[in-house]
Amino acid sequence: MNGEWTKLLQLFWTFFKISPVTFGGGFAMIPLIEREIVEKRKWLDSEDVTEVFALSQSVPGAVGINSASFIGHRVGGVKGALAAMLGVSLPTFFIVLALGISYFFIHGNPKLEAAFVSIRVTIIAIIVYAAIQTARTAIFDKTTFLIMLAGVVVLFFIHPLLAILLGAVTGMISVFLKRKLGYEVQLKHDKAKDPANNPDYFMGAGI
Repeated sequence: MNGEWTKLLQLFWTFFKISPVTFGGGFAMIPLIEREIVEKRKWLDSEDVTEVFALSQSVPGAVGINSASFIGHRVGGVKGALAAMLGVSLPTFFIVLALGISYFFIHGNPKLEAAFVSIRVTIIAIIVYAAIQTARTAIFDKTTFLIMLAGVVVLFFIHPLLAILLGAVTGMISVFLKRKLGYEVQLKHDKAKDPANNPDYFMGAGI
């Protein structure tokens, strides 16, 4: 029982630390989750985190809270999901409450506005970094690469949820056709061909 409560407290504290510094939403959480959940705690691997974020985007709700709940559930069941959800929610709630109260006192301050301009630019860098990290495990063959390219294009014209559903349908159809034609079906990233260890990947050899 003590071990279970220790893990729940660790889950709560991990997401409690992550939440206040994730400006830009759930996608900005990916680098910190990689560091805390994968590298430090070793509760999940990078592929699990990628799957969690993909699932979190396909269901209603905020990506950050959904991701924390899914990760918490994988690590500690229902109690783990609740601990992670509370951990990621409480700091944001108190920060928003404090900013709401102080809004009328700091609104229009040129130094504060300049700071937020810089923060917005930094958020772009964080999201790009998160996209690259996710791509390292999500893109592992020609099919996934083409689905990614098509997804970027269609997102300019359709709702993201519809794009996710189309991606899921495309994946199922491609797997069905490959098996029907007798091709080997790869459904998981091959760590032996990790881009970090294979520079040819970025020249097109790995896809």
